[in-house]
Amino acid sequence: MSENLPACPKCSGEYTYEMDALMVCPECGHEWAVAEGGAEEGGARVVKDAVGNVLNDGDTVTVVKALKVKGSPSGIKAGTKVRNIRLVDGVDGHDIDCKVDGFGAMQLKSSVVKKV
Repeated sequence: MSENLPACPKCSGEYTYEMDALMVCPECGHEWAVAEGGAEEGGARVVKDAVGNVLNDGDTVTVVKALKVKGSPSGIKAGTKVRNIRLVDGVDGHDIDCKVDGFGAMQLKSSVVKKV
């Protein structure tokens, strides 16, 4: 069993446990999801880039590795700048909503970008 499970955010109970993708408090019955790639701090979601910088809405980021784009013959090259990002609760770890020049609107994972 993991010794570093977070306390319940509702009742501060220390006997929390993992159940699939959720954390559960047996004392008050509260269930919550722990976000991957971001941490819950004081109720505010913190999203970090590939090197650990905190990202905010409106930031400019650079793609750090080449990405394949479904339905496109070429992908997004490493070093591509993406301006004016928006942080979202996306699907499958995609937590950045943005527009990439030449590709249009898409979602990216914070683990493949670096803050400029």
